[in-house]
Amino acid sequence: MKLKITVDGKLYEVDVEVSEPERAKPGFVAPIGHVRVPAAPVAPPPPSAAVDQVADESKVCRSPFAGTVSRVEAEVGAQIQPNEVLVVIEAMKMETSITAPDAGKIARINVAAGDAVKQGQVLVEFE
Repeated sequence: MKLKITVDGKLYEVDVEVSEPERAKPGFVAPIGHVRVPAAPVAPPPPSAAVDQVADESKVCRSPFAGTVSRVEAEVGAQIQPNEVLVVIEAMKMETSITAPDAGKIARINVAAGDAVKQGQVLVEFE
């Protein structure tokens, strides 16, 4: 293989011999956005990693991703309207406002500023 290299402003043409064999290309490359499922079954996560279980999913607001709570904008007992900001979560140096899915009254706020949250964790509960 011939290469051109510049050293101190001078152009040199050199022959290079590759002493290592080329690596084999992978047999399967998943398309972008797809995940290859392993052949062996995967053990379920430990109980401590499970997301919160609630009786009525329409009465909670969950975190859509893992991150850190920057601010809590809502207060317990407050009447809220759809799309009103409840919590602001920071992930990958970006802040995302988590908004109310429906109108209602806040029964409990399960996070505080600075808390790390997991994907699917219950942030706010409604009456």
